[in-house]
Amino acid sequence: MPTPSRRGQLLGALGAVVSGLLGDEPPGSVGVGFPGLVDASGTVRFSAHLPALVGTPVAAEVAATFGAVGCWVGNDATAAAWAEHAAGAAAGAADVVMVTLGTGIGGGIVSGGRLVEGARRFAGEWGHMIVDPHGPPCPCGQRGCWERYASGEALGRLGRDAAVAGRAPGLVARAGGDPEAVRGEHVTAGAAAGEPDAREVLAELAWWLALGVANLVNAFDPEVVVVGGGLVEAGDALFAPLREAFPRLVEGGAQREVRILPAALGARAGAVGAALLAHAGR
Repeated sequence: MPTPSRRGQLLGALGAVVSGLLGDEPPGSVGVGFPGLVDASGTVRFSAHLPALVGTPVAAEVAATFGAVGCWVGNDATAAAWAEHAAGAAAGAADVVMVTLGTGIGGGIVSGGRLVEGARRFAGEWGHMIVDPHGPPCPCGQRGCWERYASGEALGRLGRDAAVAGRAPGLVARAGGDPEAVRGEHVTAGAAAGEPDAREVLAELAWWLALGVANLVNAFDPEVVVVGGGLVEAGDALFAPLREAFPRLVEGGAQREVRILPAALGARAGAVGAALLAHAGR
């Protein structure tokens, strides 16, 4: 059960945002993008990052606390997908898949112009597709989940593997001479500086990213795949090898005219999408 202190912290943080935007005026609607699985009632059912809030009926508490007429509470990556479809990189496209690259991998689906959340509103958890059943353990309890190979955390692991194997002297230098200290930010900084070993590691991650994207395209046949999260700041060092590998991995190859684009709304996408969905009365 969620602790009262955690509930209070959540509502206090939301209250600060609402009052900062509206002062004493009650909001007409409130949208909340949450990092975890949120059911149709707006109750948190699972969160790897905020486990103390599992069981919290966020939508009910937000509506009661702020007197909001409309309230949407759901997964933050799902909300980001809607934002990018409505006002971001995929504006004008009716069929969109979003992939968000953070510590793990999340995402969302827009099909025929409608947000697809699934029977329990848990759709879009791409990060736990198993791409290698003999791969490294995942905190979810499985092995070889996609996010073990293509997330921000995975980039650090791939960089350390290359450093320990002696294939990344530039990364070792950036990490102060300790191969075990290599992190994802060392890889992205090295790639931005044009260092070959860093770009090779980022290209390896891009291949794994392309593999998962190909699986999603095979499943959903979108017009656009939007890739969001901090890793997109790597720019062409990520997207060039991603787009090069994708046709070799997807069914139909070059016949799949799919645009793979960086997200346009950045870290605000989840908040923008949640607000739009609340305003629309979803």
